Amino acid sequence: MKKKVKIVGRHIVLALLAIFWLLPILWLVVTALSANKGIDTSHFFPEKWSIDNFAQLFLRPDTAANFPAWFKNSLIIGVACCIISTLFVLMVSYAFSCMRFPARKPLMSFSIILGMFPGVLSMIAIYFVLKLLGLSDSLLGLIIVYSAGSGLGFLICKGFFDTIPMSLRESAKLEGASEFTIFTKVVIPLSKPIIVYTVINSFLNPWMDFVMARLMIKSKNPSDWTVAIGLFNLLQKNLIGNYFGVFCAGGVIIAIPISVLFVIMQKFYVEGITGGAVKG
Repeated sequence: MKKKVKIVGRHIVLALLAIFWLLPILWLVVTALSANKGIDTSHFFPEKWSIDNFAQLFLRPDTAANFPAWFKNSLIIGVACCIISTLFVLMVSYAFSCMRFPARKPLMSFSIILGMFPGVLSMIAIYFVLKLLGLSDSLLGLIIVYSAGSGLGFLICKGFFDTIPMSLRESAKLEGASEFTIFTKVVIPLSKPIIVYTVINSFLNPWMDFVMARLMIKSKNPSDWTVAIGLFNLLQKNLIGNYFGVFCAGGVIIAIPISVLFVIMQKFYVEGITGGAVKG
């Protein structure tokens, strides 16, 4: 009896937590589908439904809400960082997991310690360095910032590579394969889960980031902004009354690609996390 009570109590707590977590998301969706352009706190569900907020995002961009340009800029940054960061993480992880060289363990320890420092501490220094190079107000500058330190996130990927039998790599070496051939022909084909995990994380970070993008992009032209900067700008006092519904619609739109990607790749994503946690 006590066991059943504990199980029921546990499920009730989990259900309440799920409701608290899903309620803001549900409110965001229904507000995006509201005919009211501003904030309406008198009703949870709108009195009148409309898809005009979504139509305005894509069909009627203006100086305040140029969503197609924001989406394009964020997509360029996300895809470029995804490719570069994934390559960096996989190569660094393979070097630390499968190769033996002097100072390997000290370098790993130093990388882990360096990764513990909050990135916000170095933001100002990074901004001034890129400003000196003329890259402080460009998409290329953001791509460099997001991709440059990605190799430090090698730990989970290295843990996955550690689970691949060493005998496979030794057999390839006996056949005369180089490290590059072993990496591309032996290790990578066996690492689909961790590659999916790395790709999703590499895309998600620049896609959703606001702080670094806000610091780097100083342009007053809305077409130069990312989605995060553009949507945040809609919350200004002089705009929120007419654009809050558009803001909610934008929040729904940018969540869709990530949600679909997670649903499709969920199996591989979970396998990548659990596989990388076997060995450190």
